[in-house]
Amino acid sequence: MSMFKPSILTLALTAAGLSSFATAAAQENTIKKEDVEIIEVKGFRGSLVESINTKRFSTQVVESISAEDIGKLPDSSIAESIARLPGLTAQRLDGRASRVSVRGFSENESATTFNGREQVSIGDNRGVEFDLYPSEIMSGVTVYKTPNASLDAEGIAGVIDMQTVKPLSKGERVIMFNGQLEQTGFDKLNPDGNDSGYRGTISYIDQFADDTIGVAFAYNKMSSPNQEKRWNSWGYPEFEAAGEQYSILGGAKPYVRSSTLERDSAMFVLEAAPTDRLNMTFDALYVDFSDEKILRGIEVPFAWGQGTIDASSAEIDESSGFITSAVTQGQRVVVRNDYEERNAELTQFGFNTKYDINDSWSLEFDASVSEVKREIWSIESYSGTGRGDANGVADNIGYAFDGGNTGAQFSHELDYSDYDLIQLGGPLSWGASSALNDKYGLMGTAYENTAQDGFINAPEINDELQTLKLAASKALENEYFSKVSFGVSYRDREKSKLSEGYYMTLKDFSLANPGMLAIPEQYREGSASLDFIGMGNMVAYDTNGLVNDGYYDLLQESLTNQKHKTQSWTVQEEVIAVFAQLDINAEIGSIPVTGNIGARYVQTDQSSQGSAANTVNGLVVVTPTDVSHDYSHFLPSINLSFAIDEEQTIRFGAAKTISRARLDEMNASINATYSQTQPDDNGNFWSISGGNPKLEPKEATGFDLSYENYFDAEGYFAAAFFYKDITQWIFDGTYDVDMTGVADPSTGEIPATSTGTGSGKVNGGEGDLWGYELSLSLPFSVFHPSLEGFGLIASHTGVEQDLSDQNGNEYELPGLSDQIDSLTFYYEHSGFQARTSMRKRSDFKGDVYGLGFETTQVDIKGETIWDAQLGYDFSEGGFDSLAGLSVTFQVQNITEEPFVSLQGDNDLQIRDYQDYGRTFLLGFSYKL
Repeated sequence: MSMFKPSILTLALTAAGLSSFATAAAQENTIKKEDVEIIEVKGFRGSLVESINTKRFSTQVVESISAEDIGKLPDSSIAESIARLPGLTAQRLDGRASRVSVRGFSENESATTFNGREQVSIGDNRGVEFDLYPSEIMSGVTVYKTPNASLDAEGIAGVIDMQTVKPLSKGERVIMFNGQLEQTGFDKLNPDGNDSGYRGTISYIDQFADDTIGVAFAYNKMSSPNQEKRWNSWGYPEFEAAGEQYSILGGAKPYVRSSTLERDSAMFVLEAAPTDRLNMTFDALYVDFSDEKILRGIEVPFAWGQGTIDASSAEIDESSGFITSAVTQGQRVVVRNDYEERNAELTQFGFNTKYDINDSWSLEFDASVSEVKREIWSIESYSGTGRGDANGVADNIGYAFDGGNTGAQFSHELDYSDYDLIQLGGPLSWGASSALNDKYGLMGTAYENTAQDGFINAPEINDELQTLKLAASKALENEYFSKVSFGVSYRDREKSKLSEGYYMTLKDFSLANPGMLAIPEQYREGSASLDFIGMGNMVAYDTNGLVNDGYYDLLQESLTNQKHKTQSWTVQEEVIAVFAQLDINAEIGSIPVTGNIGARYVQTDQSSQGSAANTVNGLVVVTPTDVSHDYSHFLPSINLSFAIDEEQTIRFGAAKTISRARLDEMNASINATYSQTQPDDNGNFWSISGGNPKLEPKEATGFDLSYENYFDAEGYFAAAFFYKDITQWIFDGTYDVDMTGVADPSTGEIPATSTGTGSGKVNGGEGDLWGYELSLSLPFSVFHPSLEGFGLIASHTGVEQDLSDQNGNEYELPGLSDQIDSLTFYYEHSGFQARTSMRKRSDFKGDVYGLGFETTQVDIKGETIWDAQLGYDFSEGGFDSLAGLSVTFQVQNITEEPFVSLQGDNDLQIRDYQDYGRTFLLGFSYKL
């Protein structure tokens, strides 16, 4: 049998990041026609072949998705496509796949790059939310599960690289129009919400000046609706019935949500190759992102409410220990009409040039700048039958849990859609703010703590990143190595968060006029149905309009609540890395061996500015903080591929890797108190809680071993084993703090002792993570030619961990599902396309937004999501008059899989049960 050994040209092209090996092989075909058989397959199958070739000819362990043309990735979002890859999965946010986990690690443990450059993020931390990026303007995504020394990003889990098209590689003019209509499975859940939307993309690729200049441009506009019926429980306290203690509903906040994600995106690429030795590429990306949410529901206190629970009404499930139904008498509720806007703007510019000095030496220079700004304006508006705990009509309310506590059916006696009954104002005494009481003179009166008629959360994020890279390589001519590369890179990142909140009080409220306000006619939107929980209809009004038109006075919460100061911060990182790498192209006996061996040295200088906050006489007092820290890492890596024959490859990889600390955990904003009389157990008078700006990265050494069999152009089988030796993680703990020069907030004087005990995140602990991956791409034509076009893609991943904190306590990694599965059946032939896909993951811990948009970790139940798509390509079907036109119809979340989170160690302690329904998309693509 003839042995297959990739030539130097092939290795160079794949190492340069080309997602399509077919293009590389076509160029190389003039040199060695026998090396690779080129098979022309278009559509989904063509993308599949391209992805398989990227994996097959990579020198590392990678997974890939490719688009046949720009705007034609296999799914409607990047995250959904990525989540089908072996070892990867996604967490849904508001019904959309957004946060991607790799091999059991959360999104914070992987790096995301765009054309090889690290990305900013719209969240509070490093993890990228992929719904910011339109799939319609991307040409592919590559996931590096093992790093090499030249990869300019760090992540224990891996690196996810999104790529735009290279216009000169396309080799032809392409003008394409894509459009989709979108419809939610639910009718409008809110009268002023949307249940239909659209997506549209125009893209243009061309080459000029004898194919020495290439241009690519794409513009995408999207208005995507999303709806949800949500059951949200406050918790499950103990309640005595029949002489025993049982879990009962503490209270609930069910609601219906209507969201519209609007996104305008533009991508531009200019590529120039004036000579065979020089290539220059400029790329730009702009995204204007707006996510509007309308939320309406009724907050129902139960065991934690003011009503009286009739113990005789309680029905008990002895097997589960829950009171499955009960009645409370004399309970008031809060009718909520909430509105939220999340706006973000992303800009990125990059320039790359590669110059071959001669046949041996080449240089590369890369520079980029990117920035994202995010603002959230989240309004809670309260209404009810009267102000405070004791005013207005109370209700008698009963609940009966749905099966598995996934919701409840309430009984009630009041009509919550009656505009004469339900009026604007705070129906329960939740506004325990000294600033509000002082402003309205309420202290000691019957209306103390009743002036909160709503609340606004308004956090802001700004993230800026500049990168530079200079590298050189030299081709080698020996039996072992084909190239040596070395270089230096620089990254400068600054991320800041400003947290603020506002109490809302009706503008005419005073001690002399403490009543409620009838909802003005012009802001009434009718009613919203809460039949899914048995509460009937409720009033619906335009909360944002009321706020904008001045119906409320606003008062900063940060005057009396120090959390906004401790959640406001700036973090800076300057990272300088040098690397050296040898590309391997050798033979051991008769077995060709390719790969690379190298190392990176990474020096990091980090600093953070924030506030040390305390409350004195009811008001927040702050002192500025500024803390710096530096550290370095030596990160060796090796990747080896053994070509057993033309179809079979064994890969081995080993690397030292790091994941940097979350930004909300390494900032310099803290709560600080000084005890003038009694030191703590450590002998310190200062007590600090909050961020730890001296946190260092998590560290692990990873090993990968895989077997790959490429038995067909569309088919392969792979089995992989991976192991991570975790030598440092981040946990809750205590640490020493130097408070030299910081004044005691209560006196304004600098105390004699400057040492303090910090409580927050610390480095430490150790453990292991290991797992396996099985993946298969199987065209059914290998069984019989009559099955041409049929096939399946499947993968299964199992992950286990054994991790302990610095005190020896067991710890469960966030994002880790111990089982991940994906499955796609497809048929594509003569223009007709059909496929159905499934992605499944087991239970895991994940981050959600809690009160005040604080990131909260909860237990999330596993889920299985099915999607399907039908399509027809008229060109492939032989309709010459309709050449270039294709149509598609998609159904997402066919089985209406909910998102379920818990707030305890019992599967019946449901925190959230979110039902998103199905989504339908009808689209077309026309290529000139």
